[in-house]
Amino acid sequence: MNLLIKGGRVIDPSQKMDDTLDVLVTDGLIKEIGKGLVAPDGVDTVDAAGKYVVPGLIDMHVHLRDPGLEYKEDIISGTRAAAAGGFTSVVCMPNTKPVIDNKTVASYIINKARNEGSANVFPVGSITYGLSGERMSEMGELKEAGCVAVSDDGKPVNNPELMRRALEYARGMGILVITHAEDLSLVGEGVMNEGFTSTEIGLKGIPRVAEDIATARDVMLAEYTRSPIHIAHVSTEGAVRLIREAKSRGVQVTCETAPHYFTLTDDAVRGYNTNAKMNPPLREAADVAAIKAGLKDGTIDAIATDHAPHHLDEKDVEFDVAMNGIIGLETSLPLSLKLVDEGVLTLNQLIEKMSCNPSKILGLQRGSLRTGSVADITVIDAAAQWTVDADKLASKSANSPFLGWKVAGAATCTVLAGRVVHKL
Repeated sequence: MNLLIKGGRVIDPSQKMDDTLDVLVTDGLIKEIGKGLVAPDGVDTVDAAGKYVVPGLIDMHVHLRDPGLEYKEDIISGTRAAAAGGFTSVVCMPNTKPVIDNKTVASYIINKARNEGSANVFPVGSITYGLSGERMSEMGELKEAGCVAVSDDGKPVNNPELMRRALEYARGMGILVITHAEDLSLVGEGVMNEGFTSTEIGLKGIPRVAEDIATARDVMLAEYTRSPIHIAHVSTEGAVRLIREAKSRGVQVTCETAPHYFTLTDDAVRGYNTNAKMNPPLREAADVAAIKAGLKDGTIDAIATDHAPHHLDEKDVEFDVAMNGIIGLETSLPLSLKLVDEGVLTLNQLIEKMSCNPSKILGLQRGSLRTGSVADITVIDAAAQWTVDADKLASKSANSPFLGWKVAGAATCTVLAGRVVHKL
């Protein structure tokens, strides 16, 4: 738990720091940052010359499938995948079996991650018992157990009155509501984005307005109740516009998107590629442009993966019945670094969206290299080129539309509380 990281470009937006420096870690904490630091006896050294040294990346939206669905992923494999992708903290959604709707399940996840994980794991409790959308969970108990937010992610809370009360209650408890914005009556039997591609290949479409209407409703409820709300996995031009307008009015709304929404369009579904099936679905070029614009102007606060592992048998089926979701922990960094290459974001802005902002939104007390803070650190080689190979992934699952892609950018060293948990 003692380490000296030498000669890297240290980027910490929380301190407006961007310089070639050394970072000394003692007893799992940031001891000193400066030039020409010398490692005390017994302290290992990491050569970071030519690399970026940043606050440990934070993924505020993952599915670890543990408990109950460990054949897809578990806390051990999921946090190994996180560490390999440069993430020192992940925030796991509640759609496990059983659901994270009580103290027992939340405590199990926290304890298993603490004892066996390669990353911090912060659980999200459910808004309603069993994700049923019917009866509100005991948010106070969930917060006391260590949950950092509540969400019925994977399902929207259809009842506006229930959502209103959830926002009010969560505000009083000091816990954030993360909403899955989707109007199921508009989704119907749709399996991909409604548009030219869905018509041409004969699949039932999901209109963008299904996300837009639900986003508008939840933003208006947050405004009415004067409660904070976080919109998950934003994918449409309309949702970006609604959130931008709400922010301009002072609504306490934050949001995230995922790398696949600024990298792919629904053309990736051609050939009935089930590894390109997700919820919300991949959209069109105009939506991709809007997502990038929202990242650039600050409307979109965070980049998360929505890491959703599935077994091959759940994907290697007809498109209509294939499960929604893709893995993303190990591909997020190189795909996101492309935004810097394209001039969409500066490197500092990217680190804000992948570390500082998720920590701030959820109150994690991470996302900084300040002296005395926990030494969660990611060392990045932006020039490292590699091919996404299913056989080399740390995740148990390989449901990714990026298999076979040649990408640039990798975490060469991931440090968790001063302990090296991944190194290339």
